[in-house]
Amino acid sequence: PTLADKQPVPPHDPAYGTTRKDSIMPIRSQLFIYLTVCAAFCFGVQFATAADKDTKKPAAVTLRYQFKPGETLCWEVVHRGKVSATVSGTTQDTEMTSRSLKLWRVADVQSDGTATFVYSVDDVKMRQKLTGRKEIRYNSKTDKKAPGGFEDVAKAVGKPLSKITIDTRGKVVQRDRVLKSPFNENKGQLTVPLPEKPVTVGDTWSEPHEVAVPLETGGIKRVQTLQKYKLKNLKTGVATILVETQILTPISEPAIEAKLIQQASRGRIRFDVDAGRILSQNIDLDKRVVGFRGQASSLHYLTSFEEKLIEAPVSTASRAAETKRK
Repeated sequence: PTLADKQPVPPHDPAYGTTRKDSIMPIRSQLFIYLTVCAAFCFGVQFATAADKDTKKPAAVTLRYQFKPGETLCWEVVHRGKVSATVSGTTQDTEMTSRSLKLWRVADVQSDGTATFVYSVDDVKMRQKLTGRKEIRYNSKTDKKAPGGFEDVAKAVGKPLSKITIDTRGKVVQRDRVLKSPFNENKGQLTVPLPEKPVTVGDTWSEPHEVAVPLETGGIKRVQTLQKYKLKNLKTGVATILVETQILTPISEPAIEAKLIQQASRGRIRFDVDAGRILSQNIDLDKRVVGFRGQASSLHYLTSFEEKLIEAPVSTASRAAETKRK
């Protein structure tokens, strides 16, 4: 017999709802059961967590462009830049800002998704300021005549510039220039190249590109660059992609480095996985080159490029046709 069994039965204890003798064993039993359940629960959570780590892997996603015949995609493009060049103690600053609408009017889509569209630029607003000179502005909607330096831009606004065919990964299959203009002088990459295989968060892919740099002697130096992409995250059907351009060819001459200064950019891209199109791009560049024209010279390039998908504007002809149907 225990010590408790030898003691006289205590009176009723309101704190326990029964006698102390009756309450001693149930409390011990409950404590034992409680500790047992806690241990089992912790073991179960630990086991489930370990199992989840083994079974739950990041979902792979296939990134592809998608187009529909007759649709028009429109991006608002904002480009800001400031270039400071110092030579022999004299600094020349050039500031530039442009806002425009980039349009892709899809003419045809093949069974494999390859699409042909007409590229044009509408609604341009530009300003340029050089040290010691008056600021120049141009607005395609309000200015009947473009100021000096913007004549070629004004001639190209609202007109077909190129007819382009790309596949679902963004590779240019064919490009026919319709009109010579400052908007289509760049022969390089047209849009973001997408990976060949499905990717998960953290995966990377790259696209090589060769840049022809004109030399002061009249020759050409071919420089190999690499655009590296990384899938940063994937939320609610939108993939965030990081991009960075790397120069692979060793460059020891500041004069050549200065001509490659625009290549060293990095940024962030948002891609709509379900709709198959770029929602936005933000590309920044902040680079300085010293000694590109002697020891006392320097070149500082500071630019930003922003692109955002918006609703395509309705042309006057389209509005008239819609009104007639109604």
